[in-house]
Amino acid sequence: MDFKQAAILGSYISKDYAEDLFRLLANYNSISASEAASRLEIHIKTAQDFLEAMSDLGFLGKEEVYEKKRPYYRYKLMTKRISMDIDLAPLYPKVTSDDRTALRIRERKNAGARFTTSRNNQYISNVVIWIGKGRERTERRINMTIPQGQFFFHLPFPSADSLSISAIMEKAEVDPAHLSEILDIVDALIEFGVIEKDE
Repeated sequence: MDFKQAAILGSYISKDYAEDLFRLLANYNSISASEAASRLEIHIKTAQDFLEAMSDLGFLGKEEVYEKKRPYYRYKLMTKRISMDIDLAPLYPKVTSDDRTALRIRERKNAGARFTTSRNNQYISNVVIWIGKGRERTERRINMTIPQGQFFFHLPFPSADSLSISAIMEKAEVDPAHLSEILDIVDALIEFGVIEKDE
């Protein structure tokens, strides 16, 4: 189950009529949306949407039947247990052939951002970015993990020569185990125009 499917399941399973609908499905050999709606005194579209969603997720079987030449669907419960099992493996960083740690970066001049150091002045605790202009300008604050803060404490200033990500990590003594979170925040700040990279 992916996040989209889990969101659909969570959305429908939280409805106050969900348990009653499943109780009907458990007690009936099959049921139509109109039958379920009239039994529970809910709108037919409400019942139809629920039954269709559960069918799309594979929890219900759906059969098209005809009555006086008008087709409609009957739904049947296909399982006695529903579990939400989300595969997080696709969210992990993908291993690529190119070495992104060789990317050379530095702070962009006039980026419109403010780096705040920690109380002990050993790492950056957050960065505040101003987005937009004039009255439309909004503030975006990103709090950093300690490894990210250590990394950005050693980010070259706009007037300095750029350094590779690996060189900054080494200088900051950031363990390579934190590389994925370093790359994530670097990508975000490049997108916000806070960091510039050598082309």
